[in-house]
Amino acid sequence: MRPQTTNISVMTRSRNKGSGGKYRSRRPNDGRNKERKGKRSFAGESSVRTEPRPQTPQQLRAVERLLSGIGVPPQQPFKPDDFQVEALAAIEHEDVLVTAPTGSGKTWIAREEIRRLLAAGKRAWYTTPLKALTNSKYAEFSDEFGAENVGILTGDRKENSSAPLIVGTTEIYRNLLFDAMRNGEDVEADFVILDEAHYLADQERGHVWEEAIILSPKRIRLLLLSATVGRAEEFAAWIEEVRGTTVRVIKAGPRPVELRAAYLSADLQLFPLLGDDGKFNRDLEQFAPARPRTHFRRRR
Repeated sequence: MRPQTTNISVMTRSRNKGSGGKYRSRRPNDGRNKERKGKRSFAGESSVRTEPRPQTPQQLRAVERLLSGIGVPPQQPFKPDDFQVEALAAIEHEDVLVTAPTGSGKTWIAREEIRRLLAAGKRAWYTTPLKALTNSKYAEFSDEFGAENVGILTGDRKENSSAPLIVGTTEIYRNLLFDAMRNGEDVEADFVILDEAHYLADQERGHVWEEAIILSPKRIRLLLLSATVGRAEEFAAWIEEVRGTTVRVIKAGPRPVELRAAYLSADLQLFPLLGDDGKFNRDLEQFAPARPRTHFRRRR
């Protein structure tokens, strides 16, 4: 059934002096009538299917090297790395900034300190910049520490807010600090983890991390985790200045999980991004878009 439409007329004063200043009706020329009469066109296929070309022996060897070693490693007894042990020892009496590549085990540090605090009857906050990450950590910690010991606070969820461990967005924790300051109350937390601490450099949201760090009482130990924070020593010096505490900067070694980059062509061929010499793979130049020609006119 075709929906009913309403035609809107715009009344304008005629500029003709002989009209006596009367109004005349004029429909707005917004192209809607033309759209109704015209035929709709359908978009073409998003991609053209082509038969894959046979790969050269050189390409096959490159793909084999790219995919070699990928799989599930054999299970071994867990042994913490030196940077994890150092961070756990330092967090008991200092603020700690851990900068380590993704997959290095930064969360393990927070998890072990949370375990110690819960056993001592203390309270902790785990903050993240994203609701999806907050929900993920909430489920993870609920399984590990028990659902009765973990709560979540985001803009969408509020569950078990009196739990000794609260997982929430950084904005919620910042708002809690503002409320406590206005009401003259104390923040019910002994330890706060600021995950993805490099968000402090974000142009739109970075002030939230600044305010969370500045307003956190000195008695609360801060653990800041990041894989991409830059100038960690300068960052730590600023925290020491605004909080009046000492900050230990702990850096992990090389990335434990290797990253390999490749390009998948339209005909489903796989090309490593880097060649045997570690430089850009020249076989990828065939997929570069053609540059438009620029015509220049000579001045006469």
